[in-house]
Parts: sequence; structure tokens; C-alpha cells
Amino acid sequence: MELRHLRHFIALAEEGHFGRAAERVYVVQQALSSSIRSLEEELEVTLVLRTTRRVQLTPAGEAFLESARATLAALSLGAERARQAARGEVGRLGIGFVSGLVFGGLPDIVRRFRELYPNVAVDLQELTAQEQEAALRAGQIHLGLLLLPVRDPALDTRALWRQPLVAALPSRHPLARKRRLHIHDLAGENFVFFPRMVRATYFDAVMRWCAASGFTPRIVQEAIEVPTLLSLVAAGLGVFLPIRFFERVSLPGVVYRPLHDSPTIEIVAAWTRSQVNPVVTAFLKVAEETLAQDVLGQSEHLPRTRTPLTTTKTPRRKPGDSGGAEDGT
Repeated sequence: MELRHLRHFIALAEEGHFGRAAERVYVVQQALSSSIRSLEEELEVTLVLRTTRRVQLTPAGEAFLESARATLAALSLGAERARQAARGEVGRLGIGFVSGLVFGGLPDIVRRFRELYPNVAVDLQELTAQEQEAALRAGQIHLGLLLLPVRDPALDTRALWRQPLVAALPSRHPLARKRRLHIHDLAGENFVFFPRMVRATYFDAVMRWCAASGFTPRIVQEAIEVPTLLSLVAAGLGVFLPIRFFERVSLPGVVYRPLHDSPTIEIVAAWTRSQVNPVVTAFLKVAEETLAQDVLGQSEHLPRTRTPLTTTKTPRRKPGDSGGAEDGT
């Protein structure tokens, strides 16, 4: 049984005439008659009663007509869903993200994506960078949003956020009276910060910057979450250097000041090179367009890329390169 048999039978049932049905499906009448006969032989039933004037369906034909219509309708629906999936318009998108992106425009990106692609189920998971790489390898998520470096050579990346650091100070701190600070202004201050084992990339970038200015930060209190660290700042325990988009966290007792020549923290999208999902492509396009309209979401120097997903390669580690401490961001 072929799909043309079903189309020919439906046309004959609806036209009630071999000639008109043949014209409708663009075949000669003899070919239509042969198609219906083949279908009846396949089913081993008589589907139509043939007379000189009209065609009448048998009870078996009436029953089969309903199924034939349903089959073609299901096929048409399936074909359209396949085309939608190829365009990234249906399916599921699992996204891992590092803590803090909820303040960096991620809610706006997801909201816009769901407006444009209502038939895609979005599953968000807050994960460290190390957990995201493992989840991408295992196929548990399709896209990771994490800080560089990405160590897995099977992953490709694209920069979405490039953020400078700012100084978070107690509101009554003498330095709060300045509109902009240099990092060496903080040389004698107590710091609150992440443990290195939790956010090694972030930690090392700050330590290198401070060392280049001639001092090592005196860390008096550690905490894992940014809101906790900002609460410690508000309590006067020390200063903190968050990524700029944390300025959106308005906390009584905390003020933010820009820093001259701040290092840039880069946050990227990562995906498995061998398993590019059209939904990932669609999400990245929405993310770039949304962030382009977001003052705090990305640096003014971040170019808007339109390169294919397979263009950015994660460098392979050389033999014997330990890669440094694992980054827990």
C-alpha cells in the first residue's frame, strides 16, 4: 500500500466519479481505476460499488475512508513538525547557566525566546562550569552559559557577555565619595571574595590584576554566592569586585563604582560540536539580539557575531598540560 493509493481513494470517495477523481489527482482514469483495484486486493475487501453513473462506497469503504483521511492528516502534521524542528521552532532546550546570569539579562533572553518559539520547552539548570561541561558531554543539556576557559575539546563556544569588574563598597566608605576608582585605591582594604576552589578563573583574574598593581588582596571573609558577599559588604566587612551586571542588585548599604582598566570577564555559550541542535542556533540569535539592547548585559566592545555554530573551536590541551585548577564557576 502506498500513499498515492490513499490519495486516489479519498479523491474517488469525495468526487463520486472516476473521471472527476482522476482529474483531481492528475492521473488518467485507467490509472486511478487500477490504483483502487490494487488497494482493494491489498485489503481483501471491496471498497466501492461501481455503476455506470456514480461510485458508491461500501460499508468497508466508509470505514476505510475515515482511516485514510486520518493517516494523511497525521503525515502532513508530522512533516510540518519535522520542518519546524529543522528551523528550531519545536522541541526541548536544556540550558545550564552559572550563578549571576539572572542579573545579566538571562531572564530577558528566555522571555523573548519563549515569545518567539512558544513550542520549545526551555529547561534551565543552575550549574557550575565543571558541571555544565559534564552535562553537555552526557547530553543532559544542549547549551551551557559559563565563564572561560572551557576545557573540553569537544565543545565549541561563542562569547555572549564580556564584562568589566566594578568595586562594591560599603555606602559609608570614604572611597564611596569618588565617582571612579583605580584598583590601587583598594590596596589597603579588606576584601570579601569567593573561595578559589569555587571560582578559579574569576579568582585568578582578580589576583593577577591586583598583583600587577603591587598588592595582594587581604581576604577576610569568603562566601560562595554573590548576594551573600554583597551582604558582607553592606555589613562593612570589606570590599568586593563583582562583574558589572551585579550593579542591578540594589542592596541597602552597598554602592558600586567603576574601575579604571578593569580586566574583562568573558562569559560564553558552549555546545557539543558534534550535536548541533537547531534550537540552540535559534536561542543564540535571540540572545545576541536581546543583549545588544541591554546596557549592562554586555560590554560596549562586544561585537555582535553572526558566525556559524561550528566556527569557534576550543583549543586542545597539549600533552602534559594539566590545565590548572578546575574552575567551579
